Amino acid sequence: MDTIGAFEAKTHLAELLDRVARGERITITRRGIPAAVLVPVGETAAKLSHEEIVEKMRALRKRVKRGKMSVRDMVKEGRRY
Repeated sequence: MDTIGAFEAKTHLAELLDRVARGERITITRRGIPAAVLVPVGETAAKLSHEEIVEKMRALRKRVKRGKMSVRDMVKEGRRY
């Protein structure tokens, strides 16, 4: 996977899109920190169906044990940050 800066990516976008269309993955950095990854369309994750989402939520519910906090308390705690 190749890494390229944001300014250079902006300047050579058409060329980068051609490379990605040929199957290459390219990381775009901003000030040396990865900000985005260009990947071919076929590599993007498929969206989950409603049934799959519900099944995963049920599996999560089985793994999470009841504790001292209610869901409402957890939501309030998360909003403080």
